Amino acid sequence: MTKKLIYILIAAGLFIALMTGFVLELMGMKPVDLGEGFAFFMKHASPISLALGLIFALVFGKTYPDFTKLMSKKMLQYSVIGLGFGMTLASAIASGKEGMLFTIASVFGTLLIGWLIGYKMLKVDWQTSYLISSGTAICGGSAIAATGPVIKAKSESMSVALGVVFVLNAIALFVFPAIGDMIGMNMKEFGMWAAIAIHDTSSVVGAGAAFDASHADMMASEGVSALETATAIKLTRALWIVVLAIATPFFFRKRLAGNDGAKKPWYKTVPMFIVWFVVAILVNAFILQGFEAGQVVSKYVSMLAKHCITLSLFFIGCGLTKETLKSVGVRPLFQGVLLWITVSVVSLGYIMSVA
Repeated sequence: MTKKLIYILIAAGLFIALMTGFVLELMGMKPVDLGEGFAFFMKHASPISLALGLIFALVFGKTYPDFTKLMSKKMLQYSVIGLGFGMTLASAIASGKEGMLFTIASVFGTLLIGWLIGYKMLKVDWQTSYLISSGTAICGGSAIAATGPVIKAKSESMSVALGVVFVLNAIALFVFPAIGDMIGMNMKEFGMWAAIAIHDTSSVVGAGAAFDASHADMMASEGVSALETATAIKLTRALWIVVLAIATPFFFRKRLAGNDGAKKPWYKTVPMFIVWFVVAILVNAFILQGFEAGQVVSKYVSMLAKHCITLSLFFIGCGLTKETLKSVGVRPLFQGVLLWITVSVVSLGYIMSVA
């Protein structure tokens, strides 16, 4: 009973604080108007929310698991759709095109390097190794969920791969904004790097939001948001789930020979929230931007979405229990870390060289 009460109090406290910040924005006020402590929280709300979720999960374990899973998934997806109302069509196309310049090489290069590190060097079983590589190459849990059924992955392999990605996502949310700040990245550079090198959309969005919050002056002067850049590129890359789902059976045709299990139609591998995100951008560009009231609505929806994303990070953190950590194991985690570092360093080098 005690842990349930603590869970409710933390979730409710975060909700009240974030909605208070949203109301202040609507009124044209700043968080500092409610004190330095509140201003500090709003500036670092993303990592604080995730940290609270992680600490709670490691101390108390699973609490309201069905509700936590629902909130961490649906709230994030609906919030990402809401972000679409704050993006212009031109910025979305430009960001997506920018990311596509090296998407093909990064996706298939990551799969190859992951196979060499995981399966060949560390002797991780082929299913787990491929799932970790797929998650690193495209969009974390979504890619793993899409490719797992295609290769008829065991539940243990799925669990371990998702666990590895989840651990690294949590680390990325704290580490990437700090590194970006340390080496002096601008908004566009950080958004591109986060979208390429961080696994799941949740952590990409969280890292982008954290970087925006701590560099408000830079965002205003450049007229570019790291969050919007990262989201557009990440969701554009996520469409490669379709390509991966189609290509995967060819990679493992010998291993899958004789397995007549039913395969999902390729179009069902595309997460629907990506489709609705694109729809939101189109509605904003061709309808809402055409009149003043519509512009106000799109601005407010986008603002609310950013606060909801931050709240969803608490629920995401609550999913990382001790059992999840134990299920990861040493060798799959080692593969995930080595592959992640490789992708991060190479993509960072590329982005900084063309900046």
